[in-house]
Parts: sequence; structure tokens; C-alpha cells
Amino acid sequence: MTTTVRLNQNIEERLDFLAKQTGRTKTYYIAQLIENGLDELEDYYLAADVLEKIRKGKEKTISSSDLKKTLDL
Repeated sequence: MTTTVRLNQNIEERLDFLAKQTGRTKTYYIAQLIENGLDELEDYYLAADVLEKIRKGKEKTISSSDLKKTLDL
């Protein structure tokens, strides 16, 4: 899949420098940034979504003591 991303000049220059110094491509580093950053974005935004559902009463919670009883711990 092809995706186009516009980068500001400073970021482009930093990627160029890193690629030249390491012998890797800018595409390699952009893919690394997306892969690593996507994990963090998913964690944050999906957790925020669940929190919002909890606040609106659309998602139930269970206390740790009730969970321990349920799991017979």
C-alpha cells in the first residue's frame, strides 16, 4: 500500500542525515516510527475510548476484590 506523508523541512533534513549516516533508507526509518508509534497511539486512544464508555455508563467495571473472588484467588 502506498501512502503519502508531507514532512516539514526540519524532519526531512533529519531523516536525510540519519539515512546517509547509517546507510538505511528514509522509508525504513519512517516505517519504524510508524510501527513503534502506532502501538502507543492504539494504547492511548483505545484506552481513552473505553474510559469514555465507562464514564457514560456504557461499559461496566469490576473491583479488584470482586475479581479475586470470581477467580477464587
